[in-house]
Amino acid sequence: MRRLSEKVAGIAPSATIEISNAAKRMVQEGIDVISLSIGEPDFDTPKHITDACIDALRRGETHYAPSQGIPELTAAIAEKITSENGFSASPDQVIVTCGAKDAIYEAMEAVVNPGDEVLILDPAWVSYEPCVQLAGGTTRHHAVDQETFQLDDSLLEAVNGNTRMIVVNSPSNPSGAVLDERSLQLVADICTDHDIVALSDEIYEKLVYDKEHISLAGLGDMAERTITINGFSKAYAMTGWRIGYAVAPERIIRQMNKVQQHTISHPATFAMFGAVAALTGDQCCVEEMRREFLQRRDYVIAALHGMGYRTAPADGAFYAYVKVEGDDMEIARRWLREAHVAVTPGSAFGTPGWERLSYATSTANLKEAMYRISTV
Repeated sequence: MRRLSEKVAGIAPSATIEISNAAKRMVQEGIDVISLSIGEPDFDTPKHITDACIDALRRGETHYAPSQGIPELTAAIAEKITSENGFSASPDQVIVTCGAKDAIYEAMEAVVNPGDEVLILDPAWVSYEPCVQLAGGTTRHHAVDQETFQLDDSLLEAVNGNTRMIVVNSPSNPSGAVLDERSLQLVADICTDHDIVALSDEIYEKLVYDKEHISLAGLGDMAERTITINGFSKAYAMTGWRIGYAVAPERIIRQMNKVQQHTISHPATFAMFGAVAALTGDQCCVEEMRREFLQRRDYVIAALHGMGYRTAPADGAFYAYVKVEGDDMEIARRWLREAHVAVTPGSAFGTPGWERLSYATSTANLKEAMYRISTV
C-alpha cells in the first residue's frame, strides 16, 4: 500500500485517550467509575426543541437545504447576535455547521495558508491545533497568566510577521475563566495593528456566573476581522444534534461555505428546525440549567479548596481547573486507579500540572467524587 497522508499522520491523537480508554475498560469490568472528564451537559434537550424537530420530520423536512443553513435559522442567529452580542449581523454573515468544531475547522481552512501562524492561548481546547495543522498552518502557543487567567502585554511578544490568526476562547474550556474587557481589548488592539484575524469561540457564553460575557467582535471595529463561533450543544443540551454556527464578514463566510459544500453539504435539515425553536422559544430552560451548574460549581470549588487545592477562576462553562503538585498525567491515572474518578490532565490543554474536572453531572456524583479524591 502507498503511504497514507503525511499531514494527517503528523497530527497527534487526543491526549485524553489513555484515561478515557482506561475508564471505559474499568466500567466494562463492573467498576463504579465516576467520570468528570466529559464536557457534556447531563440534561435532556428541552421538550419544545425536540418537538420542533419532530414536527419538521413529520411535515417532510428531510431534504437538502441551502448549504449555509435554512433561512429561518440564519435569520434567527443574525437576530440573536445583533440583539445580544454587541455587533450587527445579517443572515449572509452566518453559516450553520455540524457543531462548533466543524465551524472552527472550516474557519481555519478559509483563512489559513501554508506558512501562516495561528496563535493559541494556553490552556486551550485540544482540537484547535489539529484544525490549524489540517489547514496547513503552524501554531504558536502563549500562556495566559496562571494566577488570574487573563492576558497581559506579553501577548505582544508572541506576535510576528507570520501571525495570521489569534484564537480566543471565553468562557474557557478547560479553565472556566472568562476574559475581561481589558484582555479582550488587548487582543483587539493587536489584531487591528497587525492585520490579524481573530477566531472567538463563545460556545459557553450562556454559562457565565460571576462576570459579564463580552463578545470580541463587539469591540470597536473587530466585527470586520472576527469569526465568532457558537452553537447549541452547551446552552441547550444539544450535543448530539451537531448544530453549530459561525458569524463573520461575508468574504470569510463565502470561503467557509465552499469548504462546507464539498464536505458535509449542510447539517441535518430537521435538526436545524429544532435549533430555530431553541433560539426563538422560551429561554427559561437555559437559565434553569445555568443555575444548576452554578450550584454545582460552588460545591465543587469549595470542596477542592477544602482539600487544599488551588483552582482557576471558575467564572463560566462547567469546569474546575485544579492545580496539582507533580505529574498531572500520573495523578489522573492514580485518581482513576485508586479513587475510580476520571478527570482530564492539564497536559492535554498545554498546561502540565493541572487537572480538568467537569461538574456536568449530578450533585450526588460530585459529592461522591470529591470524597473519593480526598482519600487518595
